[in-house]
Amino acid sequence: MGRRQRINYSAAQRSEIWDRWRAGEPMSSIGRRFDRDSSSVFSIISPTGGIQPPDRRRAKRALSLSEREEISRWLSTGCSLRSIARHLGRSASTISREVHRNGGTNRYRAAPSDQAAWDRSRRPKLCKLACRPFLRRTVSKLLQKQWSPEQIAGRLKRMHPAEPEKQVSHETIYRSLFIQARGVLKKELLEHLRAKRTVRRSRHASMKRNGLGQIKNAVSIRERPPSVEDRAVPGHWEGDLIGGSKNSYIATLVERHSRYVMLIKVANKDTESVVSALIKQSRRLPSELYRSLTWDRGKELADHQRLALAAEVDIYFCDPRSPWQRGSNENTNRLLRQYLPRGTDLSLHSQAQLGAIARQLNERPRKTLLYETPAERFAECVAAIG
Repeated sequence: MGRRQRINYSAAQRSEIWDRWRAGEPMSSIGRRFDRDSSSVFSIISPTGGIQPPDRRRAKRALSLSEREEISRWLSTGCSLRSIARHLGRSASTISREVHRNGGTNRYRAAPSDQAAWDRSRRPKLCKLACRPFLRRTVSKLLQKQWSPEQIAGRLKRMHPAEPEKQVSHETIYRSLFIQARGVLKKELLEHLRAKRTVRRSRHASMKRNGLGQIKNAVSIRERPPSVEDRAVPGHWEGDLIGGSKNSYIATLVERHSRYVMLIKVANKDTESVVSALIKQSRRLPSELYRSLTWDRGKELADHQRLALAAEVDIYFCDPRSPWQRGSNENTNRLLRQYLPRGTDLSLHSQAQLGAIARQLNERPRKTLLYETPAERFAECVAAIG
């Protein structure tokens, strides 16, 4: 079998690949643009973990190729280094170092010297995590607790507002994880990120949306009072089911004001099981903290009127094909996949285990709460009615 032909992209093509990748276009689509396989696009994107390397530029004070050609020509005529420096408007020491590091007066050549200078400029600056062991250990420890880089960065800023040396941006953490050439954070820590990817995906990448079910006598989310919309008053929840293998499901509830999470074990997806489990859970909350529930159009809540009567709660449903209207719950479900991966049997988790997962999630700081934790915010709500 013959050897596969090496695929080379021009600088302009590489730039277009990165532009399309940042815009959220998948590798397969990018490959079709150049009539090539997606694997060739992967070879461009993967070495830096899906993060586009910055364009290299010469320093403003560095010698240019044209100046090196001038040096070479003046040397061939026997001019001194000081006279060459005066001609170029440079210091004599600059010309002296340039000539002696590139073969001396008799062997100096402009093009090889210029290329050597370009190659020597590839000296990566150590990132903040590499320079500060304490900060690196803190970030590693919090990643192992399933905190996201953004949560870590925000919490450190909240804990050390006047100490920049104890803060780090989430972008630095991501780059230290995905660009393994930095050698700062161990590759194994990637397993603690919510998305199990080897390259960082653009935030513009498209996301799939859920389908819908038919619910009788459903009250539309558009009839929800303004006090629910602005999240100013606690006690309004969003809910959904997440599924696993072997027809296993778990109900998830998120309080809109505090983003507090509750996980409920359900026998299966039928409306009898789900509604009964939600009624049982509602009895563990003060009535002031269980005022309304917003759900998707899934048929598991077809018997919503029984829930509304038993729990004394107002129930609202999203518009068809609009699960994003329960944004807090959708975001939480994605976070939960770190603990409850897709394709696993969710029925193996006891209610106590689900409670432990919810507690761990509630103790993670949230950007939308100014890096306060949901547990802290919910405790304030409980104390206020207390």
